[in-house]
Amino acid sequence: MTLNRKFKSFYHNLISRLKNIKGEPRYVALGMAIGVFIGATPFFPFHTSIALILAILLKGSRIAAAAGVWVSNPITIPFFYISTYKIGAYILGIASPISVSNQSFSELLGMGFEITRAMALGGIILGIPLSIAGYYITLRIITVFRNHRIPESL
Repeated sequence: MTLNRKFKSFYHNLISRLKNIKGEPRYVALGMAIGVFIGATPFFPFHTSIALILAILLKGSRIAAAAGVWVSNPITIPFFYISTYKIGAYILGIASPISVSNQSFSELLGMGFEITRAMALGGIILGIPLSIAGYYITLRIITVFRNHRIPESL
């Protein structure tokens, strides 16, 4: 199977699953936005758990939230980790790249906190526009497909 056919198959499968999630389009879109937002944060091992908790608290689709965290996957994680660190480091004024030469153990532990803080801040900042886009794209897809109107642009 060619890469183009694999992409088309993946795309059609994703659309099919999205349109079949139960609930109002805004409910599903909110869940997706929550998942995408959490997927942009550096807390990789806990993405699904955090997204599910937020989906329950904010009354969004838990299934869509769990699917949305997959915006952060083995292919995109390097992009997210580098981007979130750079954004957060810029805002926090961390000027130099990380260097472990001539560092004491306590300084390295302190750097771990600074790196995590920078990545968390960067993840929040990166996650906001991604989650807004995820909300409106999901809302459009579900609305269009549930009304059986398939535009040429999709």
